[in-house]
Amino acid sequence: MSTFNPSRTRAVQSLLLAGLLSLAAAPVLAGECPADKVGANSLPGAATAPVGVTEAELTSIDLSKESVNLPQRRLRYRHMEIAPGGVVPLHDHSDRPALIMVNQGKIFEYSSKCTVPIVHQAGEIARESNGLKHWWKNEGNQTVILTIADIVNDKKPDTMAQHM
Repeated sequence: MSTFNPSRTRAVQSLLLAGLLSLAAAPVLAGECPADKVGANSLPGAATAPVGVTEAELTSIDLSKESVNLPQRRLRYRHMEIAPGGVVPLHDHSDRPALIMVNQGKIFEYSSKCTVPIVHQAGEIARESNGLKHWWKNEGNQTVILTIADIVNDKKPDTMAQHM
């Protein structure tokens, strides 16, 4: 037979409440360009080829068959890993909005809209949309793991998977 322990009960209740609050909390948006560093960046020396990047498309939805009726577009969901020293090369988002969850590690983004690198860390979500050109580099010693949701135009080669 166990006895009632009020301090243990309060501790368990506190842990349960903290767990529930963490589930209800909104995800943290990724680092953004500091306000005093926003500006055009021509991205000199930008990487043009992937290095140490592996990715897999997990699933997708043909958006031409959905109520939004977006011909030639898919909403795809991908898993990407970037090894230490790895690079996601220069690409743009003029036709491919994306949301990227950083699941593990820390990665630096070199953006056409910021004069300094932007740091993205585990637990954050980066938003990529029209007008953005950028490239990413893993400058740490841990593999960066990302989950990516984007709307891709399969009829436009520069928005397809092999170009990130």
